[in-house]
Amino acid sequence: MSADRTTSDSDNVQSAHPQLEPKRKATSVVWNYFGFTRDDVDQRVILCKLCRSTVSAPSSNTTNLYNHLKFNHRVQYEECLSVKKKAPSDARTATQTPITKSLFNATPYPAGSQKQIEITEAIAHFIAKDMVPINTVCSAGFKKLINTLDKRYVIPSRNYFSKVALPSLYSKCRESIESDLQKIEFYSTTTDLWSSRTMEPYMSLTVHYIDDEFQLKTRCLQTSYFPQDHTGDAIAQGLKEMLGAWDLKEEQQVCVTTDNAANIVNAIAINKWSRLQCFGHRLHLAIEHSLKDGRIDRALNVCKKVVGCFSYSWRRRRELSEAQKELKLPQHKLKTECPTRWGSKQAMNMQNNSQHYPSWHKSICAFLPQALPRKEYSALEETL
Repeated sequence: MSADRTTSDSDNVQSAHPQLEPKRKATSVVWNYFGFTRDDVDQRVILCKLCRSTVSAPSSNTTNLYNHLKFNHRVQYEECLSVKKKAPSDARTATQTPITKSLFNATPYPAGSQKQIEITEAIAHFIAKDMVPINTVCSAGFKKLINTLDKRYVIPSRNYFSKVALPSLYSKCRESIESDLQKIEFYSTTTDLWSSRTMEPYMSLTVHYIDDEFQLKTRCLQTSYFPQDHTGDAIAQGLKEMLGAWDLKEEQQVCVTTDNAANIVNAIAINKWSRLQCFGHRLHLAIEHSLKDGRIDRALNVCKKVVGCFSYSWRRRRELSEAQKELKLPQHKLKTECPTRWGSKQAMNMQNNSQHYPSWHKSICAFLPQALPRKEYSALEETL
């Protein structure tokens, strides 16, 4: 077994088990990780504070205790060895204070202590805010980081975060937002349909309002799984359910901002809500329409083919990087457009334009699908 079992053997060390009693007259630092239940007056059954396993230690011999930490809780085992090395056996009196201090620093925080709760809540916030996988708390690197920052803190298992810490954080966040929403008189919303990287459909709802201090607030209330057919009726019903889940009254809604997709427009009409067209989407459509010029369209297609030449070959990317250095051009990867991402065509044009295609080496131009004529290159520059 490895050190990963430090927290994985128990789902909720902090709340599922009562605090263990320390061993009376303990002289070894290893006893900081073991204890006894309050009912065990004679202190016969030794329990690990980290995983609650029973460990046999005849005559209070600590060998088995160290072995348990070595094979199940590697980080704490190394900490014990570090403390032992700092406590010479031939200078008990002189080192009594440092040993006591070391023992304190190596003792895990009591279950339910304020510090234990604060750090656990901070980790839960980190997982939610940065959207990192919950199993990050099981990784060796993360455990090493936490142990370096605070040796007394014991990381709960991933099950604790998924079933206790994160749901608790969500509940607190939701209560705070619901409290704010109860105070507003009017609001507007924004909604859209999304697809994940695995092509799973979602629908989001964001609320906008002005608070008592005249500050504009924006809160994304939901991004809900939406497997139904994306018809106007289904979307309309889904939006009504979202508002109801947050106790938002339809009559207080000033308007809904959406793109120009026919099903979204139809859904808002079915609900008889006031709709505001998304300015960003209209601007995107206007730019796309302005680029529908034969000369510009041909040049953009060549740009996409040029980017494609460097997307799947490490050798070509290496040659491009060498050419960029020699020609003193910006050393960045080429961008391509994404039809569903607004402004991506302009981003492709701007970044690729900085590479000055006409000045490229013959060695690079040799494997391009076709050269970009200076006339069409100038056309791209005019669109910036």
